[in-house]
Amino acid sequence: MKKIIIASIVLAASLYASNGKALYGKCAGCHGMDGSKKALGRSAPITGWAVDKTVKALTGYKDGSYGGAMKGLMKGQVAKLSAADIKALAKHIASL
Repeated sequence: MKKIIIASIVLAASLYASNGKALYGKCAGCHGMDGSKKALGRSAPITGWAVDKTVKALTGYKDGSYGGAMKGLMKGQVAKLSAADIKALAKHIASL
């Protein structure tokens, strides 16, 4: 019984874990499917950014402490992302 409960908890956690690839679908329109596109012709490509760099950028956009010309647009894009979402998204971007 204990093994079933533990397995259920692990399964539930994995189902509710943030999915970076799915979250990136929202980003692909501007950044491209592989992150190589300059968003709206203004930003640097994000392909292969390190996890830490992406977390810092997305968290900064969210709290208003990061960004230049795209700051206002990006703040709206990341406003509803949780810390777990940001980390999952950063891991996906690092894999591009």
